[in-house]
Amino acid sequence: MNKRTEIAEFGEFGLIDRLTSQFVPKRTSTVKAIGDDAAVIDTGGTDYLLLSSDLLLEGIHFDLTYFPMKHLGYKVVVIGISDILAMNGYPTQVTISIGVSAKFSVEMLEELYEGIHSACEEYDVDLAGGDTTASMTGLTIGISVLGTVSKKEIVYRNGASKNDLICLTGDLGAAYMGLHLLEREKRAYAGNNNPQPQFEGHEYILQRQLKPSARKNVIDALHRIGLVPTSMIDLSDGLASDLRQVCKSSDCGARIYLERIPIARETHAMAEELKADPVVAALNGGDDHELLFTVPLAEQGKIMEIGGIDIIGHITERETGVYLITPDGGEIAVRAQGFKE
Repeated sequence: MNKRTEIAEFGEFGLIDRLTSQFVPKRTSTVKAIGDDAAVIDTGGTDYLLLSSDLLLEGIHFDLTYFPMKHLGYKVVVIGISDILAMNGYPTQVTISIGVSAKFSVEMLEELYEGIHSACEEYDVDLAGGDTTASMTGLTIGISVLGTVSKKEIVYRNGASKNDLICLTGDLGAAYMGLHLLEREKRAYAGNNNPQPQFEGHEYILQRQLKPSARKNVIDALHRIGLVPTSMIDLSDGLASDLRQVCKSSDCGARIYLERIPIARETHAMAEELKADPVVAALNGGDDHELLFTVPLAEQGKIMEIGGIDIIGHITERETGVYLITPDGGEIAVRAQGFKE
């Protein structure tokens, strides 16, 4: 009898490692294959070509009960281009493939593509192709993104060194709390033909969930001052998980400080209303699409000049592990669902 191994035994990242361990790049042009935010291809010249892809499934990544099609189209593009930005590069083209069931009208799909168009215009990328097919299970969206980065400025996950500062754009946990608010209102008005959800005062966390922003402005600023981070990652799976990814790739440990983690006032308010922990939302919520990056200690002054960036900790030796430091000096091991050593 063949052994059956449950996916849960590996988690998301462990499963990827298991499935792809036999693949070794044969082309000299493949500079970086699996294991970072984007693949890196050398086509000659002074720039690398970057390639990333994402897949979103109805019922898993989005719920059309409360997710407007236009916002969904916009968010899909942001999700894709954030991977390119995390390599210190710029997105140039996207392709969109969709699987649609008979419940979708042409008008609904036009709304989806209005959102895609809006994001492409805002972030200066071209829709360069894609595919459309029938689906039996609702809506599936696949996005691939091409981008470029100077060979001298490319940033991977594996470059963090001891004493590097851990830097973070924006704030965390808002998208997660926005999702919980939407789910609460969905349950409250289930079966109501004229629902009146209670969203007043929660616009910020709803926007962070439904229409997030990509941090192209931060990449612009880093390029402007000539600062190349030692490592960087797109925060899509939560601070805890993605920080551990950097530490695993860079063979290092980390210390982050609870009081330095930026959490918006609106996130705190929603967490209190829902009797949830805003720190848990910040560490494990995901879907923030902020950038986590490291820089040498000597570059602290330059980081402070940019603005909108928090220094939340520093890199340590691998043997020290990854810990969250509380205001009283206590140490809590950083764990994350979906991550296996």
